[in-house]
Amino acid sequence: MCPCRCLSSTSASPSRDGNHRLVHYNMVTTRGSIKGRTPTRAARPPSEQEESDQEDHETTIDETKLGAAANWTDQNEAIADGAFVSGFLRRTVMTAATMIYGQLILVLWYIIKHRNGSFTEFWEDEVSVDPWKALMQGFLAPGDISMLGWKFIGVFLAVSIVLMKLVPGHVVTGPVTPTGHVPEYIANGVPAFIIHVALFVTGGVANFYNLSIVYDELESILNGLNYLALGFVVLLYIKGNVAPTGKDSGVSGNIVFDLFWGTELYPQIFGIDVKQLTNCRFGMVYWAIATISCAAAAADRNNGVVPLTNMTSATLQLIYIFKFFWWETGYFNSIDIMQDRAGYYICWGCLVYLPTVYPSMSVYMVTHHGYLDDCPVTAQLIILLGMFCIWANYDADRMRVDFRKAKGKCEIWGAPAEYITATYTPADGMTRKSILLCSGWWGLSRHFHYIPEILSSFFWSCGAGFSSFMPFFYTVYLTILLIDRSVRDDSRCRSKYGSDWDKYTERVPYKILPYVF
Repeated sequence: MCPCRCLSSTSASPSRDGNHRLVHYNMVTTRGSIKGRTPTRAARPPSEQEESDQEDHETTIDETKLGAAANWTDQNEAIADGAFVSGFLRRTVMTAATMIYGQLILVLWYIIKHRNGSFTEFWEDEVSVDPWKALMQGFLAPGDISMLGWKFIGVFLAVSIVLMKLVPGHVVTGPVTPTGHVPEYIANGVPAFIIHVALFVTGGVANFYNLSIVYDELESILNGLNYLALGFVVLLYIKGNVAPTGKDSGVSGNIVFDLFWGTELYPQIFGIDVKQLTNCRFGMVYWAIATISCAAAAADRNNGVVPLTNMTSATLQLIYIFKFFWWETGYFNSIDIMQDRAGYYICWGCLVYLPTVYPSMSVYMVTHHGYLDDCPVTAQLIILLGMFCIWANYDADRMRVDFRKAKGKCEIWGAPAEYITATYTPADGMTRKSILLCSGWWGLSRHFHYIPEILSSFFWSCGAGFSSFMPFFYTVYLTILLIDRSVRDDSRCRSKYGSDWDKYTERVPYKILPYVF
């Protein structure tokens, strides 16, 4: 999935891109006008429209669904699969509630570090006594954030930017936007990731700081990131109104919604692509460094030896994150990049929500790591199973990409690819075709790749044992989101393809788990 899949004031629907990603609105175009820039849609040849949201089975963009739709006309009037809710409730009240919910996730670090990772203990001892005080335990005033925490944030951000800009790589392009803009990126994700991690480890080994710095300064780092991200979101809002990077921008006039959703699709600051920085080079790299730091913190509490539990979990997480950067150029064609504008929703999510939630099992394992101490064979089995799931997840994405490149004229698992040709008519009135893969992983179920995605997170969490829900917080969260996503995807595709989708579901009847769901 994407780097961050965390917030939605409509409903949760994580978009599949092979890596962790934020949930997103389903947007539709409606009549009306949007304040500010309302460029006309640039015509594109069909070949340039054959981009995918990397989630559902479409091989083309359904322009009545994308946020960057024609003319940005009332794009911000979000609806959930056709169910209308008043603009005020959805765009103001629900959006504000979503932003508040996001802030409350900061209490997670407090529960892990100070309440033994027990939601029950936290509820009984604190929430039931003084709910407000309990929920505020995750927050620090700016003046209480340590100088070391601020230094870490500053250096980490600076290194991320320098590596993103200076590490050599070939230029790749993203999909053409409705205004005709073609975003360009330097494909240097793998070397930049390796160098960043190597620099962090080297600095710790050289005693410039303790390798456990992220764990030791967790509350300061997360709260510092929260203040930084909130300020950054306001800056992006002002920039989008005053000096947008390109024509793919606009505002609704509702400041709450515009802060949340963002005002620009491809904002740049001093030549730095904002979403590539926050989503990839900051959020995902932080996840890797936090994982390493937590393993070091566990070693400090285990006579200098990384416990088997932490070693098992860190190995799988680092492989998974490496896979993301190996695939990063594909991520540039995902909904996170094509549709989601840079605001609280995606930028705050990747700067704060991701660093809080995604490494949470590693933080928990610092003090809960005895489960695999005497089970080396079990640990090896967990690593092997986890690696297989990561590979299967990647192979499913690769299979679909190769199938699309070959326009269906390829072999899958030793036999000619099987597919359904589906037609649809987007907003411009021109009938188009999509090919829906029905063989290989995609013949087992319509979203079979969700299974190894979920199991990957289970395997890098299960080494902590099963006495607490905390290490599986992310796994359960992910499962709920993916089930919801599969239902929403089915509804959207049935609306788009009509009877052709019915033919497809007859060939591939199960959404995720064969013979079950």
